[in-house]
Formats: sequence, C-alpha cells, structure tokens
Amino acid sequence: MVDVSEKPSTSRVALARAVVELTPEILNVLMDGKLPKGEGLAAARLAGIQAAKETSRLIPLCHPLSLSAVEIDLQPCGEDSVEITALVRCQGPTGVEMEAMTAASVAALTLYDMCKALHRGIRILRIELVHKAGGRSGEWNRSDEDAQ
Repeated sequence: MVDVSEKPSTSRVALARAVVELTPEILNVLMDGKLPKGEGLAAARLAGIQAAKETSRLIPLCHPLSLSAVEIDLQPCGEDSVEITALVRCQGPTGVEMEAMTAASVAALTLYDMCKALHRGIRILRIELVHKAGGRSGEWNRSDEDAQ
C-alpha cells in the first residue's frame, strides 16, 4: 500500500456513475416496487452504501477510510435505463474515488440481481468517475473528451 502517513488530512469527495439498461417493462415494475425479489431500488441503495464501506476489503491496496457520507441515488434514465450515482465524502489523507466507484458498481449489480428473474439480458454500462475533489491534485471533472 502507498504510505499516506505524511499526507495532510483534507476534505475529500468523489462522485461515480453507473447505468443499468433494462427493458421499458422491467423499468416500470422496478419503479413501482413490484419486483419478484422485492423493492429493488432500496436494496440497490443499501448495497451501494455497504460496498463503499467495504471497499478496502474488496479492492487490494485500498486504504480503509472513515467515511463521513455515502449517498446513492437511482433515477430512471430514458425509457429503459436507471442511472445510479454514488457520492462519497470523508476527511482523510487519501481520496474516495474507489469507494464511489465500488458503490456505483455494487448498486448496479444488485439491480441486476433484483431484476434478473424477469430478463437475463440486462446490461450494466459506463461505470465511471464523474467528479473528485480534495487532496494535492485538487478538483477533477469528467469532460466529453474523457468519454472517448
């Protein structure tokens, strides 16, 4: 692991995104909270929060961090997709980008699991970092050029 013991503790924030492509019919069932396995949005939200907290156990060489906030938002996107955003904050010597991306990824995987009984062709798309701030490198925002 990288030694961060000499780095100053600063306010850190990261925002990650994932898109889950369903069908219009499954999106309607999901948004109505009527999936066969239960309430998919709540399950995905809780899974994302838990994943952010467990990132150092899942990703080798990630530092364990004391997170101060994890927010998972799931919104319909078009007629057949859900956009998941994961916002993670902490005060510490290293960033929270991996925690945000892990949260978005696991929330997306949870949506797949909750919906797979209705259709196995669900796709998880574009897991990506959107924004990070704090630390020596300062602020970074995804631009249109980064998507290529």
